[in-house]
Amino acid sequence: MKLMKSLTTALFAVLIASSAFAMDMQPGKGVTVQPARATWNTGFFQEALVHKGLEALGYEVKKPRDLTNPIFYKSVTLGDVDYWTNGWFPMHNAQLPKNFDEKAQKIGYVAKAGGMQGYLVSKRDAEKYDIKSLDDFKRPEVMKAFDTNGDGKADLTACPPGWGCEQVITHHMKVYDLKDYINPVKASYEAGMAAALGGFKSGKPVFFYTWTPNWTVYKFKPGKDVVWINVPEIKPTEAQASDADRMTVSGVEGAVSDPLKAGFVVSDIRAVANKKFLEKNPAAAKFLELFTLPLADINAQNTRMNEGEKSDKDIAEHADEWIKNNKATWDGWLKAAREAAK
Repeated sequence: MKLMKSLTTALFAVLIASSAFAMDMQPGKGVTVQPARATWNTGFFQEALVHKGLEALGYEVKKPRDLTNPIFYKSVTLGDVDYWTNGWFPMHNAQLPKNFDEKAQKIGYVAKAGGMQGYLVSKRDAEKYDIKSLDDFKRPEVMKAFDTNGDGKADLTACPPGWGCEQVITHHMKVYDLKDYINPVKASYEAGMAAALGGFKSGKPVFFYTWTPNWTVYKFKPGKDVVWINVPEIKPTEAQASDADRMTVSGVEGAVSDPLKAGFVVSDIRAVANKKFLEKNPAAAKFLELFTLPLADINAQNTRMNEGEKSDKDIAEHADEWIKNNKATWDGWLKAAREAAK
């Protein structure tokens, strides 16, 4: 009888321990999460990864809602959605509602200084013509080398009408007195970059605007195929003025100088979440805090989407591959998240 009692006690202790272990492994069990994601598909990859991370922690993660920036920021303060991984700061600061700091917060860095914009030139031609900045396109031999339509000006693959970058490029053409030297081509960006890539492969010079993360800096590798060049000096638009210090950036791979005068505000890509959600879910909060991606990995995945692998199923498979190839990092995030919930 005594032996039976001891065995029963031991079994009960094992069951309790097993239950506690299961809770430790899945601290989000029983909690439903509503994510959002941006309307640009270059940001879908990080949403898919965080989705899988929270599921591994036991959360039931619903299909993300595709929202424009202002709608997301209002929705997250209201608690209608719990988080997204597509915040660009300081670029998005002007879109935050007045009560943002009270109801929501930025957390972690998906890609610190990852939201970069600027001008790139084929490396072989930058070296041949000693191109360091936009000012170098005022030289006749440079204009001639980059003139693709015979109008006497260097042709820049730029932004279509209505894009925010179009306004900044127009500003640059004016303040740096470049209108007579550079022709910003404003047709379809995808078509323009496809033509630039074809020309580059056949040995022709290329000169284009781009941003990161983007497939363009995977197809054109900075430092190998192309180089980032400077604006002559920092002359911000009225909208850029408050963040002028972020228009010069250090440590840019493939830049012609360090620091680089990019001429565009460099943004941190960050997760944004509802404060109550974070307080009630320390495991999710810790995962979002730690989650980060190398820009090269985002660019590589964006390239696969550009080449046709762009369905939600494809993106989920890309996420699975990334997790498999970065298992130690992934497991470390999950371990830290589980410990945060204890």
